Amino acid sequence: MTCTRCFRKIAPSILEKNCKGAQNTPWITHDPKHCALTTHSMSGASQEGTRVVQPIFFGKIISYVENYDPNDSAALHEAYGYAAGLSACLLVWAVLHHLWFYHMQRMGMRLRVAVCHMIYRKALCLSSSAMGKTTTGQIVNLLSNDVNRFDQVMMFLHYLWVGPLQAIAVTALLWMEIGISCLAGMAVLIIILLLQSCIGKLFSSLRSKTAALTDDRIRTMSEVITGIRTIKMNAWEKSFIDLITRLRRKEISKILRSSYLRGMNLASFFAVSKIMIFVTFISNELLDNLITGSQVFTVVMLFEALRCSSTLYFPMAVEKVSEAIISIQRIKNFLSLDEMSQCYPQLPLDGEMIVEVQDLTGFWEKASETPTLQGLSFTVRPGELLAVVGPVGAGKSSLLSALLGELPLSQGKVRIHGRIAYVSQKPWVFSGTVRSNILFGKKYEKEHYEEVIKDCALEEDLQLLKEGDLTEIGDGGTPLSEGQKARVSLARAVYQDADIYLLDDPLSAVDAGVSRHLFQQCIRQALKKKITILVTHQLQYLKDTSQILILKDGKTVEWGTYSKFLNSGVDIVSLFEKGNKQSEPSPVLGTPTLISESLGPSLQSPRPSLKDAAPEDQDTENIQVTVSLEDHLEGKVDFKTYKNYFTAHADWTVITFLILVNIAAQVSYVLQDWWLAFWANVQSGLYFGEFVKGDEDVVFVLNWYLGVYSGTVWKPQDSKLKEAPHRISSYYGSQ
Repeated sequence: MTCTRCFRKIAPSILEKNCKGAQNTPWITHDPKHCALTTHSMSGASQEGTRVVQPIFFGKIISYVENYDPNDSAALHEAYGYAAGLSACLLVWAVLHHLWFYHMQRMGMRLRVAVCHMIYRKALCLSSSAMGKTTTGQIVNLLSNDVNRFDQVMMFLHYLWVGPLQAIAVTALLWMEIGISCLAGMAVLIIILLLQSCIGKLFSSLRSKTAALTDDRIRTMSEVITGIRTIKMNAWEKSFIDLITRLRRKEISKILRSSYLRGMNLASFFAVSKIMIFVTFISNELLDNLITGSQVFTVVMLFEALRCSSTLYFPMAVEKVSEAIISIQRIKNFLSLDEMSQCYPQLPLDGEMIVEVQDLTGFWEKASETPTLQGLSFTVRPGELLAVVGPVGAGKSSLLSALLGELPLSQGKVRIHGRIAYVSQKPWVFSGTVRSNILFGKKYEKEHYEEVIKDCALEEDLQLLKEGDLTEIGDGGTPLSEGQKARVSLARAVYQDADIYLLDDPLSAVDAGVSRHLFQQCIRQALKKKITILVTHQLQYLKDTSQILILKDGKTVEWGTYSKFLNSGVDIVSLFEKGNKQSEPSPVLGTPTLISESLGPSLQSPRPSLKDAAPEDQDTENIQVTVSLEDHLEGKVDFKTYKNYFTAHADWTVITFLILVNIAAQVSYVLQDWWLAFWANVQSGLYFGEFVKGDEDVVFVLNWYLGVYSGTVWKPQDSKLKEAPHRISSYYGSQ
């Protein structure tokens, strides 16, 4: 819970400020490390401490076996004690090790979820200028790649200090066991650790470059998917495939370099402990020190204790921390982007809800000379319906954006008291049921829900669906027409029971009959006690509104009631016709709006539509697209699938060779320890005079064992090395 508490303190300071400058930079790099280091540091140190103690008990047991005396009962009881201590250490280590990784994985997961929460909240608060500095692809990359580094780094973070401390403890024990010769092996470890630290810097550089290339690729893919219709119609597929392939190759080249470095780290895990043992025993041999079986196993186990913490977990910690630092920096840069103004909306303290705009002027781009909106002023109170009309490009949607706080204001004042519900001009649904799209996280209230369904003209559509409002829609589900999406979006807003409704032309996506129903039953009746601001091109409904705001080029042409316009002789239709000469003609007063939807699903989805077979006099708005959902394969995975997977980039000859190499590597790895023990027994016999036929024989026999252990053959002893197996077998045969 420590990590969660830390982020509860961090999130408000990051998300409620506009981070402008280094002094306000989000400080997520400090507290996660602090809460992690102070929570489980003792547990990590304890579990590695038990690994250091195990070789001591094991060496004592072997020493007892070497010096076995059936009459020495005290030594026997000591051996039992050592065995009990060894068993206890193994048990304690197993428990602590699994608890350690469990808690660290859990902490990493909480950290990842907390950062994802911060990113999502920040994405909802970004200003328009900040949106120009980031892309959807970058945000997706942060949520899919960068946050995953927290899961990984927490498991190995402590080994940055546990590994060196354990190495110091092992060095002290080795000094007590074999003396100064242990320093040779530890020197190898120090060299490897320094090399891995340098590799960590390379990981940071490669991770930074890889993330930038991934952002480019995802951004390009997003743009291609968005414009796939244009690409297909112009036969540009090959050009864009080549473009994405080039970006992917650049990304893979960086990933491959990281993989090579990661392979070097893993190779050190398997090889370094054996190299340290080899160098240590060479030094011990050069110093003419006696080595016994108990010493061999004690030294080997002490080096093996370092194998995981210093040669595996430490380099992985360096790698993961290096990558996490880059990810944290990328997340910090994103969290430092400017946010929308939070001065409004405010909840009404005295129960009075209002939308008041005074001399509003705003720019989408600060460098622009012409303001998007200029000098707008109006007031809307509960129970009033304000219709915002004007030609294309007049600034109607920008006005709603200004009320939402998304359009930066350079002048004027906006006062909003109440909770806002917004229906965008482009309707949208997410993957889920129709009901979940309407509820949008709110509690299901059957009576209110059914009223909303009726007001938004969704009853007939839900009856046509096989599962009713529990039908899956969105990606992979039943596709909806644009009109159906518009009504689902409107129902979502109405169900929220907000105080203020901002409706951006929801009537243009539906047929004339449905449009009349939505305006009369939903906007005028269901929202009659609310503050409603409706952007529309449906001029036939203006007479039923409380106020009308006519915009042109971001400026107010007229503002007042319908009767006021009639008395003053303002020709609203002429404003539309003049403003829309270069665009599609808008409907005029008294003319029903007929926007055909039959092409919508057919252009957006290759799935079949039943609208093509509908009678001409039937209302196409209520015809549901019938599709078969995606097929899902069930059952066992065929052997051919595994075969194709393993032979994707190699034939069976290469695969067989790799399998044999891995088997040989494992066999040689095990034989090293066996040969070392065998060598120790022979050397012990040499020192006790059991196999002495002259100094020259002693030297060549030791060199022969050393050569076999190191995998080398020394030329000066070629002739005698050929005789070595025979001499050794003769010696053991004579015993």
